[in-house]
Amino acid sequence: MKIALAQLNYHIGNFEYNTNKIIEHIALAKADGADLVVFAELAVCGYPPRDFLEFEEFISLCEDAANQIAAHCKGIACIIGLPVKNEAEAGKDLYNAAYFIEEGVVKAVVKKALLPNYDVFDEYRYFEPAVEFECIEFKGTKIALTICEDLWNINNNPLYISNPMDVLITQEPDVMINIAASPFSYQHDDERRAVLCDNARKYHLPLLYVNQVGAQTEIIFDGGSMVLDNQGNLLDEMPYFKEHLRSYMLTDGVIEGYTIAEHQLVSDIAQIHDALVLGIRDYFSKSGFSKAVLGLSGGIDSAIVCALACRALGAENVMAVLMPSKYSSDHSIQDALDLVENFGCKHEIIAIKEAADAFDSMLAHAFEGLSFNLTEENIQARSRGIVVMAMSNKFGYILLNTSNKSECAVGYGTLYGDMCGAIGVIGDVYKTQIYELAHYINKDGELIPENTIVKPPSAELRPGQKDSDSLPDYDTLDAILYQFIEMKKSSEAIIALGYEEALVRRIIKMVNSAEFKRYQTPPILRVSPKAFGMGRRMPIVGKYLA
Repeated sequence: MKIALAQLNYHIGNFEYNTNKIIEHIALAKADGADLVVFAELAVCGYPPRDFLEFEEFISLCEDAANQIAAHCKGIACIIGLPVKNEAEAGKDLYNAAYFIEEGVVKAVVKKALLPNYDVFDEYRYFEPAVEFECIEFKGTKIALTICEDLWNINNNPLYISNPMDVLITQEPDVMINIAASPFSYQHDDERRAVLCDNARKYHLPLLYVNQVGAQTEIIFDGGSMVLDNQGNLLDEMPYFKEHLRSYMLTDGVIEGYTIAEHQLVSDIAQIHDALVLGIRDYFSKSGFSKAVLGLSGGIDSAIVCALACRALGAENVMAVLMPSKYSSDHSIQDALDLVENFGCKHEIIAIKEAADAFDSMLAHAFEGLSFNLTEENIQARSRGIVVMAMSNKFGYILLNTSNKSECAVGYGTLYGDMCGAIGVIGDVYKTQIYELAHYINKDGELIPENTIVKPPSAELRPGQKDSDSLPDYDTLDAILYQFIEMKKSSEAIIALGYEEALVRRIIKMVNSAEFKRYQTPPILRVSPKAFGMGRRMPIVGKYLA
């Protein structure tokens, strides 16, 4: 039996687009001689549909799309993921399910049992877990079909009390197929591969795994669909961050034509780069936008965002706005201009001195006798926010936010100023990683000006200002933030690693005090195991860890 895996980029709620894409790849797989073509989890509606699932019409449109797809399954079978109604009175109204379609008819419905409800996942909000499991028989082959998390209960600290494959294996299947919507983080590909290998070894079955690719607002799917033999050896791996269709011959429980393969070794920074480019591109294309605007300061953060945007959208669709203040240095302006020249994007220079001075004048009476402080610095940042939003309104540009994760973590940013935007491009990338990204972008030649990389970072909102005036050095800051945010360690545990107690407590207090700011920031493209946003939900007024 020849099985095709279709690793595709879906669009949530765009049924015409998703259906046509699936039908197109059914035809391509059939032309390649495939007997069965497999699509990803919730492929019909896109993942994660979230509260769209609460609309009856949405579920009906899923069923209508499945019927259209079924009509094209003649001479080839397919597996598609979609939500289906739970006809029982008790329990949630829906199942996260998969249809097995043969000769235009739905021959089997497989329902997901293990519903993740952690980090970015919220499936138990909508779906009822399956409790019955049956293999699918097709062309003399018995298939154990599971959906994403159903294979993830195999580690030493299981989240669930049951395991669908423990039931399915008693029915003596010949092969496992897993359809998934497994989000990207720069650590997740290794973890995912290990889990799948463990399953193939435990159940002594070959495993075909198909994942989605593409970005859905902040969540990015990296693809990396793969095939394993019954010893857990990797036989083949599809490209990351790209759509792909590939067929495999299964004969007597053996994937033919493949020997043990090497995993595609790609650095974390290269993965982050590719993920962010895809995240920007899909945010714009799926939202119906094409042109971006950002404030370009001459600093490394905005330089990275500009570079990524040019690669994602084309330089001709990127507007970089230079907004020097009276404290901006000449070299910062030149660094920004050098970047614009290197990438060929559009640019405008709009000084904010007049605007900031006007606000100072307006507020002079109210602030009489008070010295210059953070207030006046924030007025400058908010003046810049007004400028870039005016450009957005006037020309239809979508504003890219340029705050990095280190700044987001400790609140080193101005609400309604440099924290505004439609999408946070690097809000899940620590400052130390930003420098690595700059070197990666420059690996084939200098695109990010060297001076942008080597000069001390500064907001340039007062004379001689440097980030180091307000923050610890970024190597130390990021290391402590990683232990607190990603590793979820307490202050005592971080101090035990050798960090100064006063510094650790100061940083954690800054993180917790900035929660109200993060609630008001744009969605952030997720590239780490623990990103700000829906994957990290903290109370604003909580006392714990204060």
